[in-house]
Amino acid sequence: MKPSSSSSSSSFPISFFIFFFATFNFLESSADCTHFDHAPMSTLCGGIHDSPINQNSDEIESLARFAVDQHNAKQNSLLEFARVVKAREQVVAGTLHYLTLEAVDGGEKKIYEAQVWVKPWLNFKELQEFKHAGNGGAPSFTSADLGALKDGHKPGWQSVPTHDPQVQDAANHAIKTIQQRSNSLVPYELHEVTDAKAEVIDDFAKFNLLLKVNRGEKEEKFKVEVHKNNEGSFHLNQMEADHS
Repeated sequence: MKPSSSSSSSSFPISFFIFFFATFNFLESSADCTHFDHAPMSTLCGGIHDSPINQNSDEIESLARFAVDQHNAKQNSLLEFARVVKAREQVVAGTLHYLTLEAVDGGEKKIYEAQVWVKPWLNFKELQEFKHAGNGGAPSFTSADLGALKDGHKPGWQSVPTHDPQVQDAANHAIKTIQQRSNSLVPYELHEVTDAKAEVIDDFAKFNLLLKVNRGEKEEKFKVEVHKNNEGSFHLNQMEADHS
């Protein structure tokens, strides 16, 4: 017996709408990763990309400090957080932050890589991985530290904040070297960095500094150029007294 046309036509729209709503719900749930709340962290929803948040922001620094603290607690170590070198992230069930950071281990600065998983709507934060990056992991200095190379700027000397920790470290190294090279029994003391410029090249940074120095009751000025290599070591490349 030939089936009636009414039965055939009524089954089509029902199956079509079931398929439509199933597809719509799947696409809607795939728009974010919140439906993976109970899935393993390794469930990935997107590629790894640079974090839209500045690496020197309080939020990123807080995550890096958390990573160091958690590593210390798990490994019974005494690493001291220094700075964030690079921050990337990936959308998972929340956000997986990939952090390259510098920490002090027994007085020596080393580069580490950490992964921190965050689900803010659950107030959830967990350290997934923490490891030493090795000598080839990351440079000890990046242009972002000082903003020495900014968007739209060509490589070259750029004015940088005189109070920046990198500038202060370079200035203190210069003073130490000046003291070692002098015959003075009165120690040199850094009074102020009055001007600072920096240039970041592939494997090292250069600092051009004007220093105000106290030697006893006497005040002197020096123009110095200090280099910092990829291993984090400083070298006083040039020095001259400034009589202006």
